[in-house]
Amino acid sequence: MNRPLDAELHAWADDRLDPARAAEVSAWLAAHPDEGARLTAWKRQKELLHAAFDPVLDEPVPARLADAAARRAPARAWRIAAAVGWLAIGVVAGYQLHGARHADAAAPALARQAAIAHVVYAPEVRHPVEVGADQEAHLVQWLSKRLGTPLKTPHFAAQGFELVGGRLLPGERGPVAQFMYQDRGGRRLTLYVNSDGDNRDTAFRYAQEGKVGVFYWLDGRLGYALSGELPRAELLAIAESAYRQLNP
Repeated sequence: MNRPLDAELHAWADDRLDPARAAEVSAWLAAHPDEGARLTAWKRQKELLHAAFDPVLDEPVPARLADAAARRAPARAWRIAAAVGWLAIGVVAGYQLHGARHADAAAPALARQAAIAHVVYAPEVRHPVEVGADQEAHLVQWLSKRLGTPLKTPHFAAQGFELVGGRLLPGERGPVAQFMYQDRGGRRLTLYVNSDGDNRDTAFRYAQEGKVGVFYWLDGRLGYALSGELPRAELLAIAESAYRQLNP
């Protein structure tokens, strides 16, 4: 059997193939364990995303979004509807798609974007990052260039977490950086960093997205969000350490 098309592999991971074709793809994956592991990871990510964000489906639409939708011109109504829909299914971009650009709306979106990125990449076994900690200088230089502003990598060895590496992610307003850390017990943290000229400084704020806790803050044009499935007090202590290192 030839390698299935990528579209078929995605459909297999989403359980959208007919039974006969699904059996053929399963047999091919069994004969190609590397691909099988990758597809199994996709399925696991999907399960984690559902576990983390399905409850959002039952949440009421925030009054702020509803009011904004009511004020929009009819020609843009479809955008508002799309934004509300995205929010209702727990997809991060909802707050940004409706066009609001003031900082009060940016912070919750930052927390949710960071939580989703954490849920997607923290469980990765073989490819948790694009560039490992052994190339930290290159990683920081690369991400700084892509975000268009100098970045720093805080370290949390005192809290028991070592840098694993980082990756570049797509954001609503441009590239986003994600740094990942891990302790000896296998627990992982991610520091999500975006760059937005409209940001205003804010103090620490906390958001709970499913099982993921997020401390986030805005510092000049950069927004930071530290995510992890840790007790709130422990996560706060690490976030405070990050802030001190980023603002010596």
